[in-house]
Parts: sequence; structure tokens; C-alpha cells
Amino acid sequence: MIALFLRDLKLSMRAGGGALIGVLFFLTVVAVIPFGVGPDMNLLSRIGPAIVWIGALLAALLGLDRLFQADRDDGSLDLLLMQETPLVLVVFIKCLAHWTATSLPLVIASPLMGLFMNMNEVSIGAVMLTLLVGSPAITFIGAAGAAVAVALPRGGLLVSILVLPLSIPVLIFGVSASYAAVEEPAPFLPPFLFLLALTLFFAVIGPLAAALALRNTAD
Repeated sequence: MIALFLRDLKLSMRAGGGALIGVLFFLTVVAVIPFGVGPDMNLLSRIGPAIVWIGALLAALLGLDRLFQADRDDGSLDLLLMQETPLVLVVFIKCLAHWTATSLPLVIASPLMGLFMNMNEVSIGAVMLTLLVGSPAITFIGAAGAAVAVALPRGGLLVSILVLPLSIPVLIFGVSASYAAVEEPAPFLPPFLFLLALTLFFAVIGPLAAALALRNTAD
């Protein structure tokens, strides 16, 4: 499992520019918002958490279609399907590697994006924490979409269409928790715990659905 994690981590970082492309896209999405809404610093501060979360969500969708595509292209997907290790566990490890290579850099870059949006320290910390907890859910959801589209030509757009609606609850609770950290008397803990519960839920459902889809694709 460790060897699989390291292998997928290297593949994720090499394919299509890896983490750099995601961070640059994240930066582009967030950086253009001040030009659109104008120089109102108070407005930027208010909408900052939502904009950073939306930018991170869109950036996280970029590489999801490649989660299983490289394995299918070089034939290693067939080996993964035939080995004794449960396919659900294999998919889970691949999701962790993909998140580490593509979404974790977005979490690390989020304080810089918060500065673009004139957010204070508490708001930046809340956004970073909620992204750290909530972004794995996007990867687990994306695993199911990537498994469905792995055998289809130009499946990248299909993955985004499948994943984006399912990611809306993660976005809602992530933004709600971020706002609750800086707005009184809104409590931070309830939306944050809902966000954590969503991540744990999709950590189970996502790999399971992806494994079933991969089995059906192989058949």
C-alpha cells in the first residue's frame, strides 16, 4: 500500500503539471475577483471565504479525470483488479495520494488567497482548516466519477458534471463554518462537524462506488 501511495503520488504530480497547475488556477480564480467587484475592501473581506472555497473546489476538479486514466492506459488497472488486496482499499489509497498531490497544495496556498481577499487572520485560519477537513471529500466523490468515466473518451468534462453537484453540500458547510468563525453569534462547531461528517461519509461511499464502477468497466 505504501508503494502504491508513493507511485500514485509521483504520477499525480507529474501528470499535467500536477500541483502547480492547480495552484495557478486557484490563484487565477481568486485574483480576478477583486477586478470584478471593485476596490471595496469590506466587500472583499465579506465574500472572501466563499470565493476561496469556490476557487479551491474548481481547482480540485481539474485532475480528477486522471485518477484512474493512467492505470487504464498502461494496463496496471487490470493488475489492480486481479490482485488479492481489496479494490476498495486500493481506491482509498489512490484517493489519498491524489489529494496529497493536488488538493493539499491548495490548502497550503489558501492563506495567500485570503490576503488577496482582504481577510483577517481568524478568517484565513478558518478557511484553511475547513479546506483541510473538507477537500478530501471532493477527492472521494471524484473517485466515483472518475471510475464511471474512465472508459469513455473525453471523460474529463463528464467527471466535473458528475462531481460538482455532489460537492455542493461540502461547499455549503465549508463556507458556513468559515463565516461562523468570524461572525457572532453564529457557532463554528456545528457546520464544522457536519463538514467532517461529510468527509467521513464520502471516505466510505466514494471508494466503494468507485470500486463497483471499475469492476463493471472491466466486465
